[in-house]
Amino acid sequence: MTEITIRTAAPDRARHLLEASHALMQALFDPEDNHYLEIDALRAPTIHFLVAEDAAGRVLGCGALASKSGYGELKSMFTDVEARGLGIASGILAALEAEARRQGLPLLRLETGDKLEAAHRVYQRAGFVTRGPFGDYTANSSSIFMEKPLGD
Repeated sequence: MTEITIRTAAPDRARHLLEASHALMQALFDPEDNHYLEIDALRAPTIHFLVAEDAAGRVLGCGALASKSGYGELKSMFTDVEARGLGIASGILAALEAEARRQGLPLLRLETGDKLEAAHRVYQRAGFVTRGPFGDYTANSSSIFMEKPLGD
């Protein structure tokens, strides 16, 4: 079993994963339906960025929590293709949920693409349910919006 550590890090630590994620989103979705944050935007003080590393220090996954007014939004969730199936996404998601609770946020929300079925399964297993657009998002043919209340 691979030992994985999830910790706070600068987004640059996961640049290779973020660039791979952005390339995938650009290949799968129209430009107007891509809502990922650029690496510079992930450095904002309202963003809590995490990486998952193996024992050798290789970054295998990442994810971010953007603190909004009344909720937290999950952003930049991505796992290296070779590390999928190890529970990395679920571990990052649990750590981001714990951070949202620590911040006193009442719920988590996210936008994901309709073609990202593995991501949908991770979110559904974690208790997320489908909802309509939120924040500055508008309905489109490729976005799925989800949320999870963080009540006690």
